[in-house]
Amino acid sequence: MVSISRFSVRAMSLSTAVASVLATAPASASMGNIGTTYGVMPVDVATAQSLSMFNSQVSATYYNPAYLTADERGELTTGLLHAEQELRSANPNANGDILANSPSQHVLIGMKTNLGSLTRFDHPIYLGFIAGVEKYGKEMLAFNSQTTESGQFLQYGKEPLFLNIGGATPLWRGISVGASVRVTLDATARLEAVSTLGGETSREQLSVNAEPSLKSILGTTIDLGSTFCPESDCFLQGWETAFTYRTKSSASTTVNSNIVVTQTIPDPGLSLAVSTIDSFQPETFGVGIQYKTDGWRIGGSVEQQNWSELEDQFANDTIKDQESVAAASRIEFDDILIPRIGAEYTLSEHFALRTGVAYEESPLKSTRNPEINYLDTDKIVVGLGLSATYTRTRLLAYPVRLDIGYQYQQLQERDFTLVDYEGNETDVTADGDVHVISGSITLKF
Repeated sequence: MVSISRFSVRAMSLSTAVASVLATAPASASMGNIGTTYGVMPVDVATAQSLSMFNSQVSATYYNPAYLTADERGELTTGLLHAEQELRSANPNANGDILANSPSQHVLIGMKTNLGSLTRFDHPIYLGFIAGVEKYGKEMLAFNSQTTESGQFLQYGKEPLFLNIGGATPLWRGISVGASVRVTLDATARLEAVSTLGGETSREQLSVNAEPSLKSILGTTIDLGSTFCPESDCFLQGWETAFTYRTKSSASTTVNSNIVVTQTIPDPGLSLAVSTIDSFQPETFGVGIQYKTDGWRIGGSVEQQNWSELEDQFANDTIKDQESVAAASRIEFDDILIPRIGAEYTLSEHFALRTGVAYEESPLKSTRNPEINYLDTDKIVVGLGLSATYTRTRLLAYPVRLDIGYQYQQLQERDFTLVDYEGNETDVTADGDVHVISGSITLKF
C-alpha cells in the first residue's frame, strides 16, 4: 500500500508536469481579465471603464463593437499595461499580511480598418481586433488553479491571452450595430506510460491540444440627435446611448493520465484526471449614456454581471468542486450591478484630460468556503488620464495620438473564515490596493 501511495504521488506529479506545458510560469489564480479587472486601453483605465462603451479605439471590440463606426479612419494601436497589486489578508497565523503582490504586465496591439472598400457598395463595414499578452509578450497562457489553506483572491493575478475580433456597420440615421467574439482556449493534455515503482517511465505517449472557444459580444449605439432630428437642432443633439451583451466565457484545462505500474498495477493502469477553469467572465448586460460637445463630454454606464452561473461551472471543476463540503459552506456568488461615471475635457487642440470613478460590489457571497478559501471585497475605482495629439508629422498623413492612464483601486475590508484541510478555522480580514498604469500610441490611416 505504501508503494502504491508513493506511486500515486509520482503519477500526479507527471500529470502536473503535463499541465505545466500549458503554463510557462506560476501565476495567481484569477477569475478576471484585463478588460473587466482594469480596462484594456488607457482611456478605459483612466475613466474606470465608464466611457468604454463610447471609446472609438480598438478596445471597442470588447466593450461595444458598434462604436467602431464612430471614426471612419483606420487605426493601428500598440500599448503597455502594468498593474501592481498588494492584496492583503490579516491572518494571525501568517508571517505578514501580504497574500499576493505579483504584477500583471500586458503588451497590447490592435487594428481597425474599413472593409467596405473591398466591395462595390458605398457602405462602410469596419473590422477590428485587439490582443494582449502577459509578461510583456513572453507569457501567453498564465494559468493556475489550486486549493489553499492561506486564502486566494478571486479576481486578481496574471491574466491569460486576451483576444477579441469583431466588426460593425452603421444601419440608419445614427444607429450602428456590431458583434465580436472573445477567443479563449480549451486545452487538453493526455499522458500514457508504463512505470516502475521507482517512478522510471517507459513507452510514454504525450499529446497536448488547445482548441479555441468563441464567445459572442453584441453591441448597438444610438446617436439620439441624428436619429430623431437629423435635419434640425433639438435637445437630443449630443446625446448617445449604447447597449451591450457579453456571453459568459472561461479558459479551461483538462489533464488525463493513465499509468501502468510493472508488477503492481496491471493494464488498464492507474487513471488520473483533472479538469479546471480559469479567467471566468460572467454573462454581462450593459447600458451606457453620454452627452458630448465640441470641448467636453460626460457619461456613465451600468453593468449587470451574472456571477451566480459560476456555481454551476465549479460543479464540473475537479479542483474547485465542493461536493464533499457541507451545503452551508459551499461557494456562492451573487449577480451584481456596477455603476460607473466619467468625464473628458479638451484642454486645447492637442491635449485632453479624462477621469472616472466606479463602485464594484463583490460577487462572492460566501465568506467561508473550505479548501478553496476565496477572498474578494467591494472596491472603489478611480482613474485619471491624458491624451496628446500631434496633428503635424513629417512622415504621416494623419495625426498621431499618445495616451496615458492611471487607475487606483481600493479594496474595502471584509472578514472571512479560512478552513484548512483538517477543518481548523481562522478568522481573517481581507483588503488591498491596486495601482494600474497604461500607455498607448495610436496611428490613423
